Amino acid sequence: MTMQTYSLAELNKETTIGGVGKTVEREVPVIDLADFDNRKGEIADQLWEASIDIGFFQVYNHGIAQADIDAAFDTAWSFFELPAEVKSQYPMPKGTNAGWEFKAQVRPSTGTPDNKESYQITRPMMDGLWPSEAELPDFKEKMLRFERQNWELGMRILSCFAIKMGFAKDFFTKAHDQASDQYQSTQRLIHYMSMENAKPEDFEFWRAGAHSDFDCLTILHQKEGEGGLQVCPGKDAASGEWTDVPPQNGYITCNIGDMLMRWSDDQLQSTLHRVRMPRPGEYLGRRLSLPFFCQANRDAVMQGPLGKYEPITAGDYLTQRINANFARK
Repeated sequence: MTMQTYSLAELNKETTIGGVGKTVEREVPVIDLADFDNRKGEIADQLWEASIDIGFFQVYNHGIAQADIDAAFDTAWSFFELPAEVKSQYPMPKGTNAGWEFKAQVRPSTGTPDNKESYQITRPMMDGLWPSEAELPDFKEKMLRFERQNWELGMRILSCFAIKMGFAKDFFTKAHDQASDQYQSTQRLIHYMSMENAKPEDFEFWRAGAHSDFDCLTILHQKEGEGGLQVCPGKDAASGEWTDVPPQNGYITCNIGDMLMRWSDDQLQSTLHRVRMPRPGEYLGRRLSLPFFCQANRDAVMQGPLGKYEPITAGDYLTQRINANFARK
């Protein structure tokens, strides 16, 4: 397994209360996906350039209506507003990426639990993990529809990387086949707890500690006005310099994950990111984000075009990464 490793000092350098640290301006590329089929070559070049440099980019004219995104946020809130005793009926089994967890994710960079709860939707693993219709009418139908929309966007973006890597344009679509029982892409709902009545010492922790994602591509939906996401390209990790990426309606933030970095023989860059605590004067309320993780099917064999690494199945790769990032029970 290939994994970028950084010391805690590198990841959270110059941390102060609120996790502010050293903040600098960086350009996060913004890429227009309009007229995708006719502009695919141009778009592929832009995506590739962004991903060999910073590994983070935002897309617009992406094909997912804002009304659908807003509805998905509303549906997600309906889950998190359930009583804890109801949510606890759908726990995330150890070593999987499905179900509900509460402050179970412990980042190697911090050694402390992220200040959040989340619910993972991974289609083949959801037996017994969906809320009942009596608890949340139409929840399953609505979330699976949104998951499909994100998968379709992810496959369009990944088709550009396939072309640039010398693979067939549908290479990654086949590797993320939703019809397979080996499918492991995940729609995640994340609730960061409100800090409105928090004690000063509570701000010394992280909403989400510094990490790189372990998928191929992350598609991240955030609500405008609910900031906190910061990025630091891996090549700059020792600098301790982080850049805010504020959410904006109409734009979806994307980033390369470790899986695609390895698959590209390290040509593409998986970027460090974190969610800091609010600064003085910023919004303190609860925060919701909806990331979709494009994770190749368990039986997909990862081997890059340059042959830099030995082959490994995506299932083995992902299991190793999950086990390293969740508290052991």
